[in-house]
Amino acid sequence: MLSGLACTGAMAQTAESEAEATAAAAAANRAAEKASAGAKPDPGVAPADRIEMIESARETVRETTWSLARGLDSWFGDRPFEDGGKVRNARLDLSLLKREGEKFEVNLRFNARVRLPNLERLAYVVVGRDDPRELVTDQPGALSNQNKLRSATAQDNTFFAGLGRTFNDVVDVRLGVRGAFKIYAQARAQHEWQISDADTLGLRQTFFWTLDDRFGSTTAASLQHDFSPRLAVRWIGAATVTQELPKFVWASNLGVYQSFGAQRLLSLEAVSNGRQSSGVSVLDYGLQAGWEQPVYRQWLLGSVLFGRFWPRPEALAVRKGTWAFGVGLKMRL
Repeated sequence: MLSGLACTGAMAQTAESEAEATAAAAAANRAAEKASAGAKPDPGVAPADRIEMIESARETVRETTWSLARGLDSWFGDRPFEDGGKVRNARLDLSLLKREGEKFEVNLRFNARVRLPNLERLAYVVVGRDDPRELVTDQPGALSNQNKLRSATAQDNTFFAGLGRTFNDVVDVRLGVRGAFKIYAQARAQHEWQISDADTLGLRQTFFWTLDDRFGSTTAASLQHDFSPRLAVRWIGAATVTQELPKFVWASNLGVYQSFGAQRLLSLEAVSNGRQSSGVSVLDYGLQAGWEQPVYRQWLLGSVLFGRFWPRPEALAVRKGTWAFGVGLKMRL
């Protein structure tokens, strides 16, 4: 199988949940991981000074994450962190995005899920830096602004932390803070069905609460068909509604993904989004092509995205085509 382009996992918000554990890496996306599951690592080539800088940066982030986890765990008991403590699904994403007529945007995202020995019977911990809106509403990674080559606002990426508890690998409950101590709560249920040897259906329902939105929900669905172990087509859609904005905000992604082994992935995606009662049937739609491959060893991946989009933000606006591109680095810790 093969999967979608790696850009924040099917769960933008959390260090990627256990079921999406990748994704983002949900993202990173389930099929590509299966296609490359037996592939040999590609060490890549880089000058000695760049290699030293890359290795040093990764080690610094890893040590910082472990130190924070160890210190946090010590608040809840005397059991040593080394006795079962883990940092899982840790990933650092750096991306540069540009749409025609808009400024360059540099985004830095970090997600990690931490197992704390002194807390493990009660909850797990998630920490990171991500888009707060996508974090709270639990948008699939394939529908994130970053993956749609949409520029972020100055307030888009913020630090977050939270406690979670999983029940029967189906229901996940979380309570956390984002930004300037803004509290959010989530309850998510998700499941996948293998409806045939080549077809997989996934459903996810998330209920959330914030002070700004009050109560809200996001419904997400995905359908994937595998033509071969290296070629797949996948559709992902999601709709969000809140008490503050009782109109559905929706997004859709239909993509074809071809794996070339060794974590090399070519993608072609049709993306669109809209808002109920906005006066415009589709606010933005477009086509984008992407390529991802290792640039150093098996834990540093580089990606390139190019796209053509036709936005129409309001009924009186004229829909015009715009070009967009993005480059990114994904460091697995």
